Amino acid sequence: MTFNKLLTALYISCFLFTMLTFHSTALAEIKGCQNDNAHKNTFYVSSLATKYKGKGTRSNPWNSIEEAAYQVPDNSLIIVSPGVYTGQVKLNKNFSQGLTIRSEIDYQAKLTNDRRVVAFVSEASNITLEGFEIYHNSKKPKPLIVHIDGGGSDKVNNITLRNNIIHDSYNNDLLKINNGAVKIKVLCNMFYNQGNSDEHIDINSVSNVEVRNNIFFNDFTASNRKISNKSSSFITIKDSNGKDDNELGAHNIHVNSNIFLNWQGSHGNGFVLIGEDGKNYYEAFNVKIYNNLMIGNSDISMRSPFGVKGAKNVWFYNNTITGDLPSNAFAIRVNKEGKNKTNTQLYFYNNIWSDPTGTMGMGDDESYADFSDTMLHEIDDFILENNLIWNGGKELPTSFFDAINPSDDKYLLTFNPNIPNTQTLIPPIWIEEKKEFKDNSFTISEAFQRLVYFYGTTNLPIKAQGFSNNPYYPQYNILGRKRENKNSVGAL
Repeated sequence: MTFNKLLTALYISCFLFTMLTFHSTALAEIKGCQNDNAHKNTFYVSSLATKYKGKGTRSNPWNSIEEAAYQVPDNSLIIVSPGVYTGQVKLNKNFSQGLTIRSEIDYQAKLTNDRRVVAFVSEASNITLEGFEIYHNSKKPKPLIVHIDGGGSDKVNNITLRNNIIHDSYNNDLLKINNGAVKIKVLCNMFYNQGNSDEHIDINSVSNVEVRNNIFFNDFTASNRKISNKSSSFITIKDSNGKDDNELGAHNIHVNSNIFLNWQGSHGNGFVLIGEDGKNYYEAFNVKIYNNLMIGNSDISMRSPFGVKGAKNVWFYNNTITGDLPSNAFAIRVNKEGKNKTNTQLYFYNNIWSDPTGTMGMGDDESYADFSDTMLHEIDDFILENNLIWNGGKELPTSFFDAINPSDDKYLLTFNPNIPNTQTLIPPIWIEEKKEFKDNSFTISEAFQRLVYFYGTTNLPIKAQGFSNNPYYPQYNILGRKRENKNSVGAL
C-alpha cells in the first residue's frame, strides 16, 4: 500500500471513529448558546389561560407574552408553556437589568401570525427571546416575521435572539434589524425559507450587531413551497435610508461561526452580501466575516458566496467554503453599483476555498472556472494572504480582468484539505410531528455540531497550517474552542 493510500485509509478510519463517538463526546452546548438562568423573578404564560384574568403564577398564568412583558418588573424570566400563540408579540419596554422570555420546552411554544409576528420597537431594550418556533401562518401575509426596529434612534438596544427556529416568511425577511437599532445579538438560531426577493437577515443602518453560531439554509420543498429562484442573499448588510436615522452606514457588524448551506435563491445573490442599494456613501464599514462554514451542496447556481458593493474596511478570514458550488465566482464578487464609492480596505486571510470537483465556480453563466469577479476600477486596495485554495487538483483559475486572483496570495496553500463529500448532506429542517430535526438532531446546537463535524473537518499536513504573521485572527474556532495556531486556516 502506498503512503498516500495509507494516509487516506487512516483519515477515513479516524473520521468514522469520530462519527461513532459523536453523541458521547461532541454535544456539549456551544459557548453562548446556553440559557441564562440568573433572574430575580419568574413568571408564567400559557395559551390555555383565560385572557386578562391571569396573575403570572404557575397555577394562574397570563394568557399572552405581550401582557406578561408589560406586567413584569425588571430582572425577570417569563416561562412560556407549549402551545400556539397567534397574533403579534409587540415588545416596547426598557428593562435596565434585563428580561428573558423563554419557551419552557425548546421549540414547543410557537409564535405565528399573518403579518409581523414579533416586534421590538419604541424603547425595547435588554430583552432576550429564546427557544421559540416563529413563522407565518398564511401564504399571503403582511411583511416580516421578526422585526427589530430602532425607530431612528438607539433606544432599541441590547436585544438577543437565541435558540429560535425562524422560518417560512411568505412576505419579506425572516429577520429585519434596521433604523438605528444597536447592540443586537443573534445567537444559535436556525433560519430557513424567506420570502421572494428578500433575506434571512436584513442588517440595515444599524451598529454593533453580532450574528453567531446560527444555521442558514433553504428547503422550500420541505415546506410545500415552490423553488422560485427569486429569494435573495441569506444575510445582507447595508444602509438603505442614509441620514434618516442616527446611523450612516451599517458598522461594527460581526458575522462569525455560522453555517450556510443548500442554496435555492436567485442567480444574482449569495450567502452573504455587503451593500446592495447603490448609495453614494459607504453602505457598510468595519465588518468582520469569520469562522463561517459555507457548504456547496446544491446544484442551483448563485452569483458568489460572498459579495461586497460600496463598502470599506471589510475583513473575511478563517472561513471554510467547500463543495461543488455552481456560481459565477467561487470565492468573491466585489463591484460598484449605482452611485457606490469604490470598495476599499478589503482583507482576506486564512480562508479555505475548496472545490473537490475541479469546477471552481462554473455556474449557469460561467463556462470556465472562476475565483473572483473584481473589476480593476471597482476596488481600491485589498490583501489576500495565507489562504488555502483547492480546485480538485486542477489548475487554479486566474483572470487578467479581475483584480483578485489566487496568485496574489504570497503565502498561498494548495493542498487538498480532504473535506468530506457535501452531496450527502440532509438539510436539518424542523419536523414538528417527530419533535426533532430531519438529521435526527434534537436541538439546534446538536444540528450545528453535526454539520461542522460531517462537512467542515479537514485533514491537513502540518506544513499546510500557514506561514505568515497575521495582524488579526480569531482566538476561537467555529465551535468556540481555542485555536492553538494563529496561522491555522479555515473555520475549524
